[in-house]
Amino acid sequence: MPVLHWLGKEAAVTAQETIPFRLLDPLETVGETPHENLLIHGDNLEALKALLPYYAGKVKCVFIDPPYNTKSAFTHYDDNLEHAQWLSTLIPRLQVLRDLLAVDGSIWVTIDDNEAHYLKVLMDDLFGRKNFVANVIWQKRTSPDARLQISDAHEHIIVYSKSKENISFNKLALNEKQLKNYKNPDNDPRGAWASSDYSAQGFRPNQMYVIKTPAGVEYTPPSGNCWKNVESAFLKQVEDNRIWFGKDGKGVPRRKTFLSEREGISAWTWWDNIEVGHSQEAKKEINVLFGTDNTFDTPKPERLIQRVLHLATNEGDIVLDSFLGSATTAAVALKMKRRFIGIELGNHAHTHCLPRLKKVVAGEQGGISKTVGWQGGGGFTFYTLAEPLIEPDGGIHPKVRFNHLASRLWYQESKTHAPQCTWHTPLVGITPEGMALFLLYNGILADSRWDGGNVLQEALWKETLLPLLPEGFAGKVTVYGTHCQCTEDLLKQHQITFKHTPYDVEGI
Repeated sequence: MPVLHWLGKEAAVTAQETIPFRLLDPLETVGETPHENLLIHGDNLEALKALLPYYAGKVKCVFIDPPYNTKSAFTHYDDNLEHAQWLSTLIPRLQVLRDLLAVDGSIWVTIDDNEAHYLKVLMDDLFGRKNFVANVIWQKRTSPDARLQISDAHEHIIVYSKSKENISFNKLALNEKQLKNYKNPDNDPRGAWASSDYSAQGFRPNQMYVIKTPAGVEYTPPSGNCWKNVESAFLKQVEDNRIWFGKDGKGVPRRKTFLSEREGISAWTWWDNIEVGHSQEAKKEINVLFGTDNTFDTPKPERLIQRVLHLATNEGDIVLDSFLGSATTAAVALKMKRRFIGIELGNHAHTHCLPRLKKVVAGEQGGISKTVGWQGGGGFTFYTLAEPLIEPDGGIHPKVRFNHLASRLWYQESKTHAPQCTWHTPLVGITPEGMALFLLYNGILADSRWDGGNVLQEALWKETLLPLLPEGFAGKVTVYGTHCQCTEDLLKQHQITFKHTPYDVEGI
């Protein structure tokens, strides 16, 4: 398969492997608790890496609005990178976002024509061409820019799935224009219906029959077409009053679709600004929130994010935006009762994201609030990136608690997110592959002596650790600790692999 190459790609592909795992320090909790909403201030690549032990394979929808590389200088971020540098910046972030996505998750990336086609090829490489879903075209303007010979009217939203065979998008509700097509001219007791052409493109011999209307008019399929169904299926639909021949019974057959039976309609790739908003609408929303003196350069309208989250998620699903900007994605997710993770590097994490989300919790009524009936509620915790888990000398940072290290080691051994719990025993869990993982660390056994709680000894194994395993467990065992004093025979008998902390802990 053809791939995209540029100077520095090799280093970019492995860049995320050199990023240390960091801790997250909570700065402030807002609103109701408990909750699972995170606002993180810090470099988004480092923050994404910090999330892996907890959220790998759990995120239902990623929506990101990265810099478009338009050679412009914006107030809140640099959008003037050299093309190869832009690609190198994006690729490690997309790699980690892919690992965070659930198997039925999707990623939506907004971009314009400056980099859209390179982004498509890059994401083909990272997610696989088979997992490409759509290139949505969003009409961002309401009228042409008179200063340009040909004014840009649109932006792209490139959509990929983690695994296309597992993806399932929600339907859209019919709009007012579409609802007007549903009428009931024959007083069908099933209610209003709309009709559609009963012919289909192509030639299928068993679908080339003659249809005779109630008034005796005969029809054959139009040239180059056949009827939608075989004759037996057609006759059943006639018997069920699902075929319309016009009021006089002479019309070309059309199939009836009842409004009461429709769950909605499938989205298509053209999103006009009447349905999902436009750039001017987004600016007005931001100006109301922050004032014209503290605005944001390139916001997206809340209705646009609402469309994405409606299609890609359901209530309670996790939405992640690692280029949070003015926090539109997090605000909409909160109003739509989704869980969110938002990451922002710039100072506007404090000046825009935090105050905006506080207003949403308090019941802010802009954007989609009235449409979804938002009255406030929910909550979130504001975090900052803290120290690396592993210090430069190879030791474990003193701030690392048992839960931190247990989550990290679970991800290291299984490449899946850690169980959502607070551990009270050394048994971290049984991995999806059937391996039992133990950690002796940080006084989990209330015994931190050199020959005590962090050292694997025969008595400790038989009297404390072994009884923690499920009855009849016969799988392999991995134990992390500072030292091992068990015999080789015992380790072999119980299929135990001992690993040393900190030496066997992967800090990056």
